[in-house]
Amino acid sequence: MQETDEEIPLYTESELVPNFTEDYYLQYNDVVDINVQTTSEELNEIFGIAAGDQRLQMNMAQGAQNGGDIFFINGYTLDENGMVEIPLLGEIELLGLTTKQAQTKIEEKLKAYVNEEDFFVRVRLGGIRFSALGEFNRNGNFTILQNRISIFQAIAHAGDMTPVAKRDEVVLIRQYPEGTKSFRVNLNDRRIVESEFYFIRPNDMLYAEPMKIRELGTGVNFVQTFQLAVTTLSAVLLVLNAVR
Repeated sequence: MQETDEEIPLYTESELVPNFTEDYYLQYNDVVDINVQTTSEELNEIFGIAAGDQRLQMNMAQGAQNGGDIFFINGYTLDENGMVEIPLLGEIELLGLTTKQAQTKIEEKLKAYVNEEDFFVRVRLGGIRFSALGEFNRNGNFTILQNRISIFQAIAHAGDMTPVAKRDEVVLIRQYPEGTKSFRVNLNDRRIVESEFYFIRPNDMLYAEPMKIRELGTGVNFVQTFQLAVTTLSAVLLVLNAVR
C-alpha cells in the first residue's frame, strides 16, 4: 500500500548532542589580534589606533575579501619563546594563556601608564589557521576568520574530500604546548559531535588517506575502473600479438 502525503512525516529529528568545548591556550606561532584603546590621543597613536588608521582598517577588509591572512601582518605573532612585543609595554609572554588571561595580563601592564577606567583592551585569535593534505579537492593552508569552526566546515573550506578518501580514518595532527599528537578520526561516527575533535584548533593539520582502490591504481568509480581495465587488456593483447 502506497503512503499518502499525510502519512509521510515532514521531517525527522535526532536527539540533541552537546558539543565538547574547552579553553584554548595560546601556543607558538599563534597570531592574536590585540586592540588597545585609551582616553589619551598620544597613547592611541603609539598603539596604532588613531583616527587616521581607518585607511588601515579598509585595507584589512579588502585583504579579507581577497582571501588574504589579514592578521598575519597586522596582528601579533607569538615567537619561539611565546612572547609578543607591544609598543610601550614591551615584550609580554602569552604562551599557555587563554585570550581572556592574555587580556588581563596586558591590562596589568597598561595600568602603569593609564588609569584603569581610562583604557580598553581586547584580545582574540587572528582567525583559525589549518592545513588540509591528501585526498582533498583543494590542498593547502587555510585561514578562516572566525573564533571557532567545526571539522566539517574546515573540510568544506578545502573543497570537500575526494570519493576515494578514507572518511572513517582522517588523520588529525594537533599541536600542544608540550608537543604534537596525531589522531585518527572517524567522520562517520555521530559521536564526533561530542568529542574534542569536532572543533578544530589553530595550526591543526588534516590528512585524508586514500582507500585501497587508489593504491591499486584503479578508478574512483565503476566507469573509470572499467575503462582502465579495457585499456590495460587492449595493451596486453597488442603485446601478445607483437611477440607472436
